[in-house]
Amino acid sequence: MRYASLGEIPAKRHVQFRDQDGRLLVEEVLGFEGFSGNESILYHRHSPCRIKEVGAFTPLIREEWLPDAHVHRLTDTNAVAPGGDWLTGRRLLQFNGDIEVSVCKPTEGRDGFYRNGEGDEVLFVHRGTGTVETVFGDVPYRPHDYVVIPRGTTYRVQPDPGEQVWLCFMTPGEIETPKRYRNRYGQLLEGAPFSHRDFHPPGALQTHRDDGTAEHELVVRLRGGLQQFTLDEHPFDVVGWDGYVYAYTFNTDDFEPISGRIHQPPPVHQTFQGQNFVICSFCPRELDWDPQAIALPYHHSNVQSEEAIYYVDGQFGSRRGVDVGMITLHPSGLPHGPQPGLVERSLGVRRTEELAVMWDTFNPLKLTPLARELDRPGYALSWSEDPTTVGA
Repeated sequence: MRYASLGEIPAKRHVQFRDQDGRLLVEEVLGFEGFSGNESILYHRHSPCRIKEVGAFTPLIREEWLPDAHVHRLTDTNAVAPGGDWLTGRRLLQFNGDIEVSVCKPTEGRDGFYRNGEGDEVLFVHRGTGTVETVFGDVPYRPHDYVVIPRGTTYRVQPDPGEQVWLCFMTPGEIETPKRYRNRYGQLLEGAPFSHRDFHPPGALQTHRDDGTAEHELVVRLRGGLQQFTLDEHPFDVVGWDGYVYAYTFNTDDFEPISGRIHQPPPVHQTFQGQNFVICSFCPRELDWDPQAIALPYHHSNVQSEEAIYYVDGQFGSRRGVDVGMITLHPSGLPHGPQPGLVERSLGVRRTEELAVMWDTFNPLKLTPLARELDRPGYALSWSEDPTTVGA
């Protein structure tokens, strides 16, 4: 990300800096790779180490469903009942050592704070508006936003009234824009499908100066579990910060699709890269314009990767019987492509209004018992000539 700053900061790093009441502020360097990677520097009214009580540690248990057969799968997340808050309402569907994928439909409030000390998070907002309040400031969100939250960020979510549907990613690696779209200085290239103007850092810094008048719950994810703390100071006591690490949003409306005379491969839709996976955005776009072009993806074999797609809006041309809110999973070792009849039907079509989020992982994905409950086993047979088998 580009350099950003909010609030008041001193002219130099690691020097005395005081608040408006004369208090000497506490400098915190939040950085990656042992002072060699990106970092931000925050100035607190109180030590960020300060806690009042240490609560319970709860291990996170990720149960795995081992299907009887290795086949293509269709997961219908529409059957997930809304419930829980923005943290406890996350329902895990897929995972491996590089990524966790959950769906969240929160209906309850939660005043406490959360910090992921194990990895970066991405919340893709399918439906709903609200604000992710962070130690770096407020990050408003709207439908089709990716909300990227770096590890170590203390935050909470304040959803607006109404339906909320999110797809949640967590990775022990870092979430970045694709390396091939950046020059050696980190600036996005002219040929990238987005620019730095499309990435929105926190818009307002909320500095709390309550000075011990209330207690606050903080849950920190670390070492495979959730550690609870009680704070006697509000964690958002930051007077100012600057750097390259902060929460931000990117909306798929700002993705500029790359089209060609003939069909372009899936990497042209890539939006982020993570540890052994990528996230892509299939957005409304003009299709291939050669008179002989086939606009739908060609059949391909995921020999060394797993492909999962969450369908957000519109009609996805290469799939029959797949609705909004469903996830297709095409696992490694099996070819996949458009179902019979769809290629012929697509000839001459010049535009698509589809919107979908894809994640390709380079290590096999594991499925959870929830994925078993939501599984539509007939999808594996949908390449037969009988369309009635699709999605059964």
